Amino acid sequence: MNKLIFATNNKNKVEEVRHLLGSRFEINSLSESSINIDIAEPYDTLAENATEKAEVIYRLTNKDCFAEDTGLMVDSLGGEPGVKSARYAGENATHENNVDKLLLKLEGKANRAATFKTIICLIESGRQVIFEGTCKGTIIAEKRGNMGFGYDPVFVPDGAIATFAEMTMDEKNLYSHRKKAVVKLINYLSN
Repeated sequence: MNKLIFATNNKNKVEEVRHLLGSRFEINSLSESSINIDIAEPYDTLAENATEKAEVIYRLTNKDCFAEDTGLMVDSLGGEPGVKSARYAGENATHENNVDKLLLKLEGKANRAATFKTIICLIESGRQVIFEGTCKGTIIAEKRGNMGFGYDPVFVPDGAIATFAEMTMDEKNLYSHRKKAVVKLINYLSN
């Protein structure tokens, strides 16, 4: 079995990725690997931030690892919140704060098209590989559903009528940006 450190302590992301990987790979979060650090995300792109997190953990442990960074890009807001999605309403903002700010900024805007993008950086035996997944959709005007996390209560993927927060994990994975990136990771690791 392949063992990887997932450079995050976001329990929701760990749960989503474990669900996708099944028993093929064993992943441990930072806390499960006894790594108690916060890794900065100082860059202007998702790829640079994912790479930074993976490189920090690889240098620290010399073990195969991966990191991801995900952003929501809203067309009518010039790509906001983008790379700042997790901190859109400030450094200590909650998911709720971020969603509220997004809805406020979209008030009165007809174009509510948005794209979720996930970038994964894998470092295996010192070699770095990048994987990307995207999901296009629409930001609705009010929150719906209580599953998922982040912007899930206001994001309806193209081809669906439910928000990510109204979907089971299996339903969400029919559309998910993170799943698309993780499938590329799995295919790479399986070859």
